[in-house]
Amino acid sequence: MRMLLTGQIGLDKRQYLAEFEALAKARGEAVKVFHVGDMMYREAPDVKPGRILDLPLSRLGSLRRAVFRDILREAPKHKNVIVNSHATFRWKHGLFAAFDFDQLRELQADLYVTLLDNVESIHQRLLLEHGTDHTLKDLMVWREEEILATEILARANAAHPGQFYVLARGRRQPTVDAVFGLLLRPGMRKVYPSFPMSHVMDLPAILAEIDAFRQALRSHFITFDPGDVDEKALHDRAVEIARNGETCITTPAGGTTVRLNVSDILAIGPDIDGQIYARDFMMVRQSDFIVSYIPELPGGKPGLSSGVERELQHAYDHAREAYVIWRPKANPSPFITQTATAVFRDVPTALKHFEEKGYLTPHDLFGGA
Repeated sequence: MRMLLTGQIGLDKRQYLAEFEALAKARGEAVKVFHVGDMMYREAPDVKPGRILDLPLSRLGSLRRAVFRDILREAPKHKNVIVNSHATFRWKHGLFAAFDFDQLRELQADLYVTLLDNVESIHQRLLLEHGTDHTLKDLMVWREEEILATEILARANAAHPGQFYVLARGRRQPTVDAVFGLLLRPGMRKVYPSFPMSHVMDLPAILAEIDAFRQALRSHFITFDPGDVDEKALHDRAVEIARNGETCITTPAGGTTVRLNVSDILAIGPDIDGQIYARDFMMVRQSDFIVSYIPELPGGKPGLSSGVERELQHAYDHAREAYVIWRPKANPSPFITQTATAVFRDVPTALKHFEEKGYLTPHDLFGGA
């Protein structure tokens, strides 16, 4: 299997893939990872670290082609390959492609994955590693460009079209298990965990329930978890701070903390909402089925958000199985039962059902055969 892993600068994909390689090695799997950027620096020893994108586009293109020729010669020697690259660059030259169609056609990747991270984390890493002059809006736009360009690459090769996925890097827990599953356990089911987010943020007991649900699915399936990109929480916090007359906010980002202008966060509010809408539906479609967890809120009210309802409907409209774990004592409405493949009262019952249907693999995600 061959995977092209893309994503904007500031993701620290090198560290992410180092964790993936450690996981694969621990489970007895051999994967060759090619870091295109590192290889280009080795090809051009006269270029100082962090300055390669300042080169003229003609030389940058020549270096990239030389590196890809090396990859194309070496890749056939390995059963499993990941090429760590970019689809686009947004730099002093403006927006430009980071690939050549002829070489990617020759690579014949089976999987195309665009890695995502929270915008504040991308921002902090770029400041620390590159000192770039950018806005949060720039980073949101670049993310969309990277996703679109990678999807085009995946679909463009008519002779060998690849499967395309978007995957969050993960804030609290790296999602290298999903990369492991996509590349090395292609028969595993892919699942979209659906759950309320914004209106349960002040309910720690409910949040603990939801986290247990998310982890249970992650232990048995490849999951595309919408909670791994949580910029909406940052925006909501900025709105609240702005009401109090404050102008700056300090937040965790990229393994440290960063101080941001509230006005900059408020300016990307429409981008955050638009990308959540498009990205979450995209992750529903790239999954085999959806599992929605509906908690019981204080007072017995179902924790059914509009987002969860839309995700369930989107799955149904696109012929995906839609399962619901309904925790409230009150029975679900027909708008849930009529579109759900099955409704369960708790997570263990749902997992037992999936096991009976043969959806659980004979090994867990991290284990051997």
